[in-house]
Amino acid sequence: MPVRLSTYHKGNAIPPLPGTNIFHSTELFHVFEMTRGYDPILIVAYMDNHPVGKLLAVIRKSTRLFPPAIIKRCEVYGTGEYFDKEFDKEELFGEMLEHLTNEVLRHSFLIEFRNLENPLFGYKAFKRNNYFAINWLRVHNSLHSKTPYERLSVSRKKQINKALRNGAVMEIANNEKDIQDFFRMLRNAYASQIRKHFPDINFFRLLAHQNPNKELAKIFLIKYKNKIIGGSICIFSKGNAYLWFSGGMRKTYASLYPGILAVWAPITYAHQNGYAHLEFMDAGLPFKKHGYRDFILRFGGKQSSTRRWFRIRWKWLNNLLRRFYI
Repeated sequence: MPVRLSTYHKGNAIPPLPGTNIFHSTELFHVFEMTRGYDPILIVAYMDNHPVGKLLAVIRKSTRLFPPAIIKRCEVYGTGEYFDKEFDKEELFGEMLEHLTNEVLRHSFLIEFRNLENPLFGYKAFKRNNYFAINWLRVHNSLHSKTPYERLSVSRKKQINKALRNGAVMEIANNEKDIQDFFRMLRNAYASQIRKHFPDINFFRLLAHQNPNKELAKIFLIKYKNKIIGGSICIFSKGNAYLWFSGGMRKTYASLYPGILAVWAPITYAHQNGYAHLEFMDAGLPFKKHGYRDFILRFGGKQSSTRRWFRIRWKWLNNLLRRFYI
């Protein structure tokens, strides 16, 4: 019996589904659905009315200043989640990928698959659907065998100790005012970073409170004299933590190292709560010198090679890039 694919655009139409991967969960679908500028799509594969796999994608607006443009792009974190060991995962992924590509290219200029757990998974399916790959890097911190503090560089230890001695405090947001203040602070921190996307406040509010019975995310705050000077948001999935956004008022409060504490807070929390790894969601292109990657590696993490897959609506441009990157 062939697999049946169903596409969901509205959260209230999604039936109960199995799974533990937050990046392809109904909870994250609802967060995207209720965040301005986001349009989620969930593809579920059924066999005999039983779900055997699912793939969550989100279309969002992307504003670029150089050249001035507003486009829509589709992002997928990972390559889906699968529930039946008898099925060939890559074959099932290929069917969902083809379905997603045909559905999304009508509404989106670009499709991007990022944060792949296995960079080789789905290679044939991506090539068959005319995607091209760009080498990328991922950085993750191991939270077992050694404490996070033992893995820090000497200079990073001194900075953290100095910040805490000078009165900086690490907290978890637990009220609406803190979330609003955190949002304003982080939005200002991201304002100068043209390449990086920053979502609406509902994204942070909903992630933190989407499911009170399940730890999906935490907002970490760095405060000085009750003022938020830094912070980050971290999500949790399948025993691992993922740092999605972080930043701080590093120029105004240089001696308190708010950007450093904004990373240190989720690392220590994840370790204390038994998570195996913390991964940074965007470690950047594999350039020899990369400021943000150098910054996060000093927390004791390791980098490894991966790739991102892209598909562009314009066939001539997509074919040109495929020749260049293959």
